[in-house]
Amino acid sequence: MDLRLTFNEDESNYDKWRPTYVNELFDEIIRYSCISETKQALEIGIGTGQATLPILETKCKLTAIEIGENLTEYSKVKFVSFNNFEVVNIDFESFCAESNTFDLIYSATAFHWIPEEVSYTKVFDLLKSGGVLALFWNHPFVSRTDDLLHLKIQKIYNEFRPSDKNRIEFDKSDCIKIVEIINQYGFKNCYSKLFFQTRTFTADGYISLLNTYSDHRALPKDVKTGLENGIAAAIKSFGGILHIYDTMDLYLAQKP
Repeated sequence: MDLRLTFNEDESNYDKWRPTYVNELFDEIIRYSCISETKQALEIGIGTGQATLPILETKCKLTAIEIGENLTEYSKVKFVSFNNFEVVNIDFESFCAESNTFDLIYSATAFHWIPEEVSYTKVFDLLKSGGVLALFWNHPFVSRTDDLLHLKIQKIYNEFRPSDKNRIEFDKSDCIKIVEIINQYGFKNCYSKLFFQTRTFTADGYISLLNTYSDHRALPKDVKTGLENGIAAAIKSFGGILHIYDTMDLYLAQKP
């Protein structure tokens, strides 16, 4: 099964529990791109629209594409009041538009699903000269050594889903590779910026969040059940509250 389609299985849960992005991130995109009502934007992988409203509110003409049929319909209803919005049920590889069409192309935690040699080349072609590419991701982190609950949860993961990889919190050094890739495809003035937030969950809320992740949904049923029960019990034993530390990385670049 294409893991991208796991997001399409429970769109309301996805919309409720997936993180949004801080206002400062969108302010940076809007400032850099000068997006406005006279311009056109393309969102790649809208999902349920966690990154859509701030761009729509600039009054630009926004076209969104989404591979999941249910997610497409969900977003269509969610933003039905905007006459500057359309969403198309298609993957980016199959999406057709004329070259030099868009002033802004952006993608929120979705661009990595597209093969690199297709994604950057096609975006470059679709952008107007001076047009802007904006890519951003959210990297939730739950393994801080000073948090006893996270240490307990890590032991539960090691029991049900062992891994020899040490979890390392995302930081500025991780941005270098993506900036280098963007530059390789002919873009200019590329830079990255980090943003942060902390979210708080109950046991039930955190399990609901886990069920929005493709790799978690794809686990064997017995492993998934054991993992969820163990994590829920751990959170309840620590007062019923879990903190997640989000790092959001934004990349901005222009087509010459």
